[in-house]
Amino acid sequence: MPNQLIEDPVMAMDPHPTKLEYYDNMWKLQSHSTFLSYFQGEDGRLVMVLDSTIFHPQGGGQPFDTGVITLSTDHDFKFAVNDVRSKDGIVFHYGFFENTREGFESTLKKGVQVGLFVDALRRKLNSRLHSAGHLLDVCVRNVGLSLVPGKGYHFPDGPYVEYKGSVPQNDMQNKQVELELEANKLIAKGGKVSAAIVSYEEASELCGGCLPDYIPKGSSPRIVKLGDHPGCPCGGTHVSDISEIRSMKLDGLMNKPLFCKAWCPFELSQMQVQPLISIRLLWLVRFMNK
Repeated sequence: MPNQLIEDPVMAMDPHPTKLEYYDNMWKLQSHSTFLSYFQGEDGRLVMVLDSTIFHPQGGGQPFDTGVITLSTDHDFKFAVNDVRSKDGIVFHYGFFENTREGFESTLKKGVQVGLFVDALRRKLNSRLHSAGHLLDVCVRNVGLSLVPGKGYHFPDGPYVEYKGSVPQNDMQNKQVELELEANKLIAKGGKVSAAIVSYEEASELCGGCLPDYIPKGSSPRIVKLGDHPGCPCGGTHVSDISEIRSMKLDGLMNKPLFCKAWCPFELSQMQVQPLISIRLLWLVRFMNK
């Protein structure tokens, strides 16, 4: 624990938003940045603020990255990042100092260069889950379902995607099979995954002719495309090729709120589906050891 902390979060702010390096390169797991400040948050946790980051903050249905931040001038310095959040364009790296010598605060000053190292296994898992959710959107269109994508939960403890609309009860099982077959066909075929910040007009074109209402007209959204399929506004990280998703299994299509179970690589979780005028599709991404 450092002896001196900046207790006012405002002092950690920079007038410019944190540059999100993963916007340009989603597969970059090591980088350098400029240290701005650190402080103790209201919950007692230490927070570090940088001018740029490769750490993905939790949001958009994707979990936060973890990893470490090092100091080039002090090989013993290590800040273990165990949570990342974003507010008003500023990314907050939460964590703790690990095996750091006394008096290190004198070297941790605004403007020093730090090294960033993201946990590769966690990032790759999160990216595969997020890409699988986007691929499911493609499959929904391909099998002829008129559903509007809504909330996505791309966490390993029970991922799902929610859609506005419904599927006739007597057609549920057939559509589940169709969706699963379509997903695995596209995974086997593969296709480059790309992301770019473009003009509103170009984004609309890339997304099939229109954008969701939450994208302000005149803005420059980031669009993620899976292969030649229509894109989607997204701020998350993804695989570099559709084939890296490996495989997908749908665990169910539901028009009604109920308890359901979704398998993931680590545990079987039970989830309460809240009453909504929508359909939730639970899906499973099977992962190999490597």
